[in-house]
Parts: sequence; structure tokens; C-alpha cells
Amino acid sequence: MSVVSLEREGRVAIVVIDNPPVNASSHAVREALLDAIAHAGRDASVTAVVLTGAGKAFMGGADIREFDHPPVEPQLPQVIAAIMECPKPWLAAIHGPALGGGFELALGCDVRIAAPDAIVGLPEVTLGIIPGAGGTQHLPRLVGIPRAIELICAGQRIKAEEALQLHLIDEVVAGDLRSTALELAAQMTTKRRIRDLPVPRYEAQEAVAAEEKAIAANSGRQIVEAIAAIKSAAALPYAEAMKLERRVFLELRASPEAAEARRRFFESRNAAKGAPR
Repeated sequence: MSVVSLEREGRVAIVVIDNPPVNASSHAVREALLDAIAHAGRDASVTAVVLTGAGKAFMGGADIREFDHPPVEPQLPQVIAAIMECPKPWLAAIHGPALGGGFELALGCDVRIAAPDAIVGLPEVTLGIIPGAGGTQHLPRLVGIPRAIELICAGQRIKAEEALQLHLIDEVVAGDLRSTALELAAQMTTKRRIRDLPVPRYEAQEAVAAEEKAIAANSGRQIVEAIAAIKSAAALPYAEAMKLERRVFLELRASPEAAEARRRFFESRNAAKGAPR
């Protein structure tokens, strides 16, 4: 069974990620997503694309087991860049968790709608790393530098209604998510890339206060690096800032501290399941 399916509803293509239990962005998922993106982009009869997840999640994040091995192409930034470069507009229909790479994938889409049970966020710092697929660049363009520091450095998980207030999503859908997504996608005619938005102006003291609060809560290297990457959104051209984010992400991913954080993560998950350690 394919981990990604491509369906059609009129002139709207529907890309469904199906990698139980949380649709993690494994290597197989990334490859299949690139194929689906290319297919939808080439098909002249497709005017827009809906991206969603099967089961109970949009995408719970990366397949953390892959972090113990060297990165294998394609990586998630390539997938997100392909969505942004696709001439067709994309709509992310989020239900359940869209965390880490899952939320970064949604941020690569032109529109984001969510079911009331959706939870979004970038909790990478809890694993000793920083967002590595555009999170430190796209979030500041939506919420500003100080709030991005607060959200990313706390690894905050954000419920749908709060995400709507923060403009992280465009609509909370009380009814059938798929039907609403199809209706909205059928009306979409233009791209609306977050990367093209300016970073909102902010007061320096607001950023300093956010930095001090973040470092006081957790003085790990990933916090300092996350702050620097977030601030680069306002200081560097987009392409340069993206390269900086990715370089730091890969450095931290390979660090002993991140390996230890992963070990604790799996130990905690196994304990919660009642599995033997």
C-alpha cells in the first residue's frame, strides 16, 4: 500500500499521507510526496491541490528513528520547496497533530484550514534540535520575531482556535474538513507563499525579553541557535537564512545531546505504552 495517494475530485487533486500511526515524514513519504507534487503540477486539468493525512493525524512530524542515521535524500525542505514552486495553489487540511516537520509542511502550503481537534507547533527544541525545514523563517513572517522566539523555544503545541488567532491557520472548520477543503480549493486561483511575506516590524526590547525568557527556561545550545535562526529571518535574504537554518539543524541533529534527547523520548514513549525498556 502506498504511503501517499493521489486522488481527484473534479479539478482538485487530493494528496493523502497514509503512514500510520501519525503519518511521519519518513523517506518513503518524502519520495512519494515529491512524485505527487510533480504529477499535480504537470496535470493541466488540475487547478489546485488539497494536502491532508489519513487516520487521526495530518503529520505528527519526522520519523525520529531516521535521525540516528545519515540524512537520505530527498529531505523535507526539498518537498516543501516543490510545493512552493508548484504552479498550482495548495491547501493544507489539518486534523489532529501537525507538529515539527508536519507543521512546516503545512506552512509550505498557500492556505491552511483545520478541524477543531488540530494541534500545530514546532517542538524540535525538546529533541535538542531546531526546526530544519523552514520553521524558523516562515513562523516569524506570520507572528513576528518575538512571538516566534516564544513559540519555538518553548516547543509550544497550539490548539486550533489559538492557532487561528495567531494567523497560523486561516480557518477552523466545524463541519466536514474534506468537503470544506475541496470547496475552498476549487475557488483558489493564485499562490500565496509565506516566504514572500515581509517579517513584521518589532521593538528590539520585545525580542530581548523573549530571548531572556527562553534562555532562562532552557539554556541548551538549541535554544541559542533557534533564536539566532529566527532573527535571521529579518536580517538575511530568505535563501541565505534557509541555508543557515538547515546547516544548524544538521549540526545539532548529529550532536550527542540530540542523541540523548532522542533516547529519552523513546524511553518515555515506551514507558507510556507499557512496553519493556
